[in-house]
Amino acid sequence: MPVLQTFANAVNTVVRPLVLSPRWNRLVGKRMTVLTYTGRRSGRPITLPVGYRMTGHDRLLIDIAMPGRKTWWRNFTGEGGPLALHLDGRDRAGHGVVVRDGGTVSVDVTLDPMT
Repeated sequence: MPVLQTFANAVNTVVRPLVLSPRWNRLVGKRMTVLTYTGRRSGRPITLPVGYRMTGHDRLLIDIAMPGRKTWWRNFTGEGGPLALHLDGRDRAGHGVVVRDGGTVSVDVTLDPMT
């Protein structure tokens, strides 16, 4: 396994419980969240921590660092796909679509209305 992937796995192992923790979420939850989606090819649920920034009341962007080294974001190309995020202590459903601007890649997420 390449060194960067090993490092990313280690970070994910540490960050995910922090984001999901009611105590620590107050510190990391404004910029980090846990994303869950179903893999297009595998059909399996995949959960990983990601950084995000709010762009509106029910919209946010997940910027993809080093998109050439990651593949998960490709599940949201074309028409995009459904996903769930853990925000403010709650799970929120939404729809993500990949946005490419030059060499940058982001997933633009529109959250479903809260019920």
